[in-house]
Amino acid sequence: RPIANTQVWILDPQGQLCPIGTPGEIHIGGAGVTLGYFQRPELTAERFIPDPFSVDPQARLYKTGDLGRWRHDGQLEHLGRLDHQVKIRGFRIELGEIEAALREQAGVATCVLTTYAPTPEDVRLVAYLVAKPGAAPNPADLRQALRARLPDYMVPQHLVPLDALPLLPNGKLDRAALPAPQAAAPTAHTRQASRLPSTPQEQQIAAIWRELLGVERVQLTDNFFDLGGHSLLAMRAVIAIEQQLGWRIAPRRLIFESLGQLARPGAAEPHTV
Repeated sequence: RPIANTQVWILDPQGQLCPIGTPGEIHIGGAGVTLGYFQRPELTAERFIPDPFSVDPQARLYKTGDLGRWRHDGQLEHLGRLDHQVKIRGFRIELGEIEAALREQAGVATCVLTTYAPTPEDVRLVAYLVAKPGAAPNPADLRQALRARLPDYMVPQHLVPLDALPLLPNGKLDRAALPAPQAAAPTAHTRQASRLPSTPQEQQIAAIWRELLGVERVQLTDNFFDLGGHSLLAMRAVIAIEQQLGWRIAPRRLIFESLGQLARPGAAEPHTV
């Protein structure tokens, strides 16, 4: 909570108040806010703005550059730095917001978000997770929970379990030591013994998935998004399936169905000219 004679406001990019629970930039006002930086007028103009909530025309708000939100219990939750943003497929994403959503899930002790780009055109979100003692969060359940509160483009394509986050000697996160998603095989630990694709349709769809997702093996129980897919790759998969099999498949089915479900007889309508 703010200290005495200090106000904290959560504002959106247009300077409007964010509702409770909605992330925005943390702004600080009150008696403790100075008029700016010493001999740095450009930075002062950027960070110290007129306080629209004060009757004093000289009052200023300090834009902290931090992302936060008010919780329903009245506590201020810090979600990370605003410069901890990425732009993927045209969407600007605040990684701290995804981290906060993951930490609220049962069994997750801590996590960190980053990006992984197997090609310059294919940038993916990766979540590195440390489970609470005795817990083993299920990636499919975590994704389902995230989809219930975040847009599809903010749901990580890779969920990588770690025993602990790698740290530098000063205690900060060592991002360079985080394993590549494929090397960590994020979905392998959740897989149960199951049949490999055997019918021509199963094998064709599996081959399309392997090429698009860069994975070595696809099982009938695997889900496209759980293997690292995203909306753009899903569209490519749908197009490839229609071209190679003559089947029309709605892209949303790749979110909920496994390879085996998609490839079963009668699951898709034949393409007609």
